[in-house]
Amino acid sequence: MSTFFYLALILFSGLLFGRIVKQIKLPNVTGYLIAGLLIGPHIMKLIPSETVENLNFISEMALAFIAFSIGSEFKLSYLKKAGATPIVIALFEALLASVLVSGVLIICGFDTKISLLLGAIAAATAPAATIMVVKQYNAKGPVTNTMLSVVALDDAVAIMAFGFAMATVNSMLNPGQSSAWATALSPLIEIFGSIALGLILGLLFNFPLRYFKKQSNRLIITCGFVFLGVAVASYLNLSALLLCMSMGMALVNTSASGEEIFGIVDSVTPPIFLMFFVVSGAELDITVIPKIGVIGILYLIIRVVGKVLGAWLGAYIMKTPDTVRKYIGFTLVPQAGVAIGLSLIASNTLPQYGQSIRAVILCATLIYELTGPVITKMGLKKAGEIQD
Repeated sequence: MSTFFYLALILFSGLLFGRIVKQIKLPNVTGYLIAGLLIGPHIMKLIPSETVENLNFISEMALAFIAFSIGSEFKLSYLKKAGATPIVIALFEALLASVLVSGVLIICGFDTKISLLLGAIAAATAPAATIMVVKQYNAKGPVTNTMLSVVALDDAVAIMAFGFAMATVNSMLNPGQSSAWATALSPLIEIFGSIALGLILGLLFNFPLRYFKKQSNRLIITCGFVFLGVAVASYLNLSALLLCMSMGMALVNTSASGEEIFGIVDSVTPPIFLMFFVVSGAELDITVIPKIGVIGILYLIIRVVGKVLGAWLGAYIMKTPDTVRKYIGFTLVPQAGVAIGLSLIASNTLPQYGQSIRAVILCATLIYELTGPVITKMGLKKAGEIQD
């Protein structure tokens, strides 16, 4: 079959299931994921595994635009008003989830090395599903604003936590070697390198905007810079998410046309996001569920407890409104791309536990991605930031 046939199937199935779940008041994202799960290679087999793998560029493109859009939330005027609140909440929710997962697994008798790596992966939150829920329901308010900043910072904290966990595991596997410091520093280099290059690209973004005023031309420029950002990140082994987010942040703070650019992006990205979630659903393999055992169940439960408790604690320390304290943690449940990528690295480091790590993270992704958008919607609705 032609790739264009599969793209049409992805678009129409996503549209159909998005409408179906809307009838039972679930977010469109859930429908997209269910559509992909059904038509993918693990259930109805309408799309072969090779085709799903070949469509990975859609995921990279969608995540890049999502990260770019998240950058628009980092206006200096908002950051001055919000202060350190999003940073503190992101640190507490990510690190408490990491510490609790690692601690509980070690107490329950699981190997320290696999416990540390799974704990570090638990810190990651997937921003895509959360952002889509906010856009679908046009959510507005203190919880939404804080959440958008927190999910933007979350991946940076997760990458750092994973880097330090990897350093610890490597030192346990190879005692006496001095490479632990290099391993510990590598996530810092990745994070700050990504942010620095993103800021530079965001500043360069301003130059062509001076000479091209038509919306169509500005859309071409935007796509070119976002794709360039992904390419540079891939070439230099940096984080495309952090780089594109920093580029968006630089643009919204240095260009008078920033708001217009993000408005243009919002008008053309819906089919890209739909395809991204359907393809993500197609990648989910429900056969891994029986393989996760006790370690997987503990991971699923303790991670959510850590996220909710950590977010509440961070919000309490920063004296945020009651609605932020109560509901911010429930918007941070989804987990996907970054966690899967980190699980691959962990599997290569500990091949003897590779299958267990992959099974736990893939199963968690399946469950979190299907339930996460629903929980996010419920949290925002309880906070009064989604109107009927």
